[in-house]
Amino acid sequence: MKKSPYQTKQMALLSAYLLDTRGRHLTVSEICEYFKSRGVQMGTTTVYRHLEAMVQEGVVAKYTVDGSSSACFEYLGHREDCHQPTCVHCKCETCGKLIHLHCDELTNVGQHLLGHHGFAVNPLRTVFYGVCEDCRQLADR
Repeated sequence: MKKSPYQTKQMALLSAYLLDTRGRHLTVSEICEYFKSRGVQMGTTTVYRHLEAMVQEGVVAKYTVDGSSSACFEYLGHREDCHQPTCVHCKCETCGKLIHLHCDELTNVGQHLLGHHGFAVNPLRTVFYGVCEDCRQLADR
């Protein structure tokens, strides 16, 4: 396992938080708000620096959905089996929620596009837009 270049108290706190929130997409502002609510001093620049280092290590994935949304980060861990080959996103046009999908059917779609159309999909940048289940239920009330 490759050691992070930043072995500070803040890096340890950030790593622990990301591990606790494994499977969630977090923005830098959400991370900073979490630490602020617990009285921990951690600046935005520090969070960005540590996250980018973790992205370079392959411990954290960075997702940029579109030019107007903040990048999201997700803890992957150090184990190779944590890295999924297909990961696409669904973005709710009503509330802005970003849903992370790992689905074999989407792998098949990617293989079809490559084999039949010569188009290689970048799964980390693939986003389906629509309305999430929560927002649909609110609209049905």
